[in-house]
Amino acid sequence: MDGKLWFALFEIFKMGGHSRQVLLGTDDFGKLCGESQQTASRRLSQLAAGGYITRELTPKGQNITITDRGMEALREVYAALGACFEGGRRAIFINGSVFSGFGEGAYYVTKGGYKEQFSEKLGFTPFPGTLNIKLKSIDDIKARKELEALPGITIKGFVNGERTYGDVKCFKVTINDAEEGAILMIHRTHYGQDVIEVIAKDQLRKKYGIKDGDFVRLKALVE
Repeated sequence: MDGKLWFALFEIFKMGGHSRQVLLGTDDFGKLCGESQQTASRRLSQLAAGGYITRELTPKGQNITITDRGMEALREVYAALGACFEGGRRAIFINGSVFSGFGEGAYYVTKGGYKEQFSEKLGFTPFPGTLNIKLKSIDDIKARKELEALPGITIKGFVNGERTYGDVKCFKVTINDAEEGAILMIHRTHYGQDVIEVIAKDQLRKKYGIKDGDFVRLKALVE
């Protein structure tokens, strides 16, 4: 397999395409691969023609799944490295698009009772704001629910003169393979199950030039 085609397949793998369908537009895929939309479209066509992926065209994009042949092409390198670096843990992938929210997450992050715990338990002091992500597909919502059912990292609630604040569950994630952060599972929220909020040490929009509508990929390693 051509090297660039292999790396295109690897990008789909990192989105979770080895275990479920991923909803993907060619423009988003081009950005992930560092290529034009036209080149990304050609890569997907080549992967499908070679039997490495299956794809189903929908009004929102393409539902893509890696085939057994595609997994064979990836396994020699990825499985060996995964066993070495991930120590038997498994990865949960969640994909979505950035949008401007209500500022709920920022409200929680700046509260002193939570802030100190974030630093202690997550290993970083979060920027006073969150990256709001609208999940891409039903499979991404299922992945979120799977993650939510796990223990995670609990940020204990507290009471101050204003009100009682409940526990917040967190999961450490890697954002676009570049930045360490965490998903916040806030019990009292105006958002539905198709939205998650992510915190990180830096302001992600500014650091990476992220804007509303941009695609974001999250990876959480769990036991």
